[in-house]
Amino acid sequence: MDTKELLKKVRKIEIKTRRLSDHIFSGEYHTSFKGRGMTFSEVRQYQYGDDIRAIDWNVTARYNEPYIKIFEEERELTMLLMVDVSGSENFGSKNQYKKEIVTEIAATLAFSATQNNDKIGLILFSDETELYIPPKKGRSHVLRIIRELIEFEPKSKQTDVSQALKFLSGTQKKKAIVFLISDFMTEEYENTLKIASKKHDITGIRVYDIREEKMPNVGMVSMLDAETGQTVLVDTSSKSVRLNYEKYYQDKVNYFKETFRKSGSGTVNTRVDESYVTKLLGYFKSR
Repeated sequence: MDTKELLKKVRKIEIKTRRLSDHIFSGEYHTSFKGRGMTFSEVRQYQYGDDIRAIDWNVTARYNEPYIKIFEEERELTMLLMVDVSGSENFGSKNQYKKEIVTEIAATLAFSATQNNDKIGLILFSDETELYIPPKKGRSHVLRIIRELIEFEPKSKQTDVSQALKFLSGTQKKKAIVFLISDFMTEEYENTLKIASKKHDITGIRVYDIREEKMPNVGMVSMLDAETGQTVLVDTSSKSVRLNYEKYYQDKVNYFKETFRKSGSGTVNTRVDESYVTKLLGYFKSR
C-alpha cells in the first residue's frame, strides 16, 4: 500500500469512527469508566439536601454558617487497546474481514477516549508482542494508531493471549482501561487474565464471522489454517466432522465467556456483519 492510499484509508476510518465517538460514544464512555478518585474543587454554602458529611467545619466556624466541600472526579484515564494481529483476523466471508472491523472498533474507542482527554496506547500481539505504542494524548497520536492497525505486518501468524496479558502487566504499572480485541480462538489465558484484571479494568471484545460458527455441507474442501499455514482436505458432507468442528468452536467461545466472567472482566461479542455500534452502546449502558 503506497502512502497516498494509506492516508486515504486512515482518513476514511477517521471520518466514520470520529463521528460515532463524537455523537454516540463519548458520553457513554465517560459515564462507564470512572476516574482515579475525587479531588477538592471548592466550598459553597450548605443547601437543603446536601450531605452533612461534606461540611467544612473550619469554614463554617469562620463565617458562622454551614459550608460544604465540593469534589470533582479526577477524570484523566489511560486507555490501552490490545489488538490481535494473528493470521485468523484476515478472515471474512462477507464484505469485510475481521481485521477491518477490529480497526474500526479500536479507532472508535480511541476517539472516545480523546474526547475525554485520556491517554491512548496500543499493543499489537500475535503469539508475541509485535508492537507497543506507549499511551499519549491527541488526534495525531490516534491517527498513528489507526495507521498501524491498517498497515502493520506481524512477524507471526499465531495467537497467545496469555503472553499479551503478561506484557500488559509488566508494562502498565498504573490502572488502565483495557480493551482486548480478538477472535479468542485460543485458550490458556485464565491465570494471566485473573492477575491483570486485579489492577486494570479489562473488556474482551470478541469479533467473529458467521462462517466460523458452523461448517457448511459443501463436500470435499481444501482448507487453509491461517495461523499454521497448513492445508488440509476436509469432508464437510460428514455429519461427525461438522459436529466436531462446532464443538471445537463452541468450546473456545465458552472458555472466553467463562474466563472473563470469573476474572470480573466485561465482554462484548460482535459478528462481522452485525452493528458493533449497537453492541458497544449496550455494553456501556449495562455498566
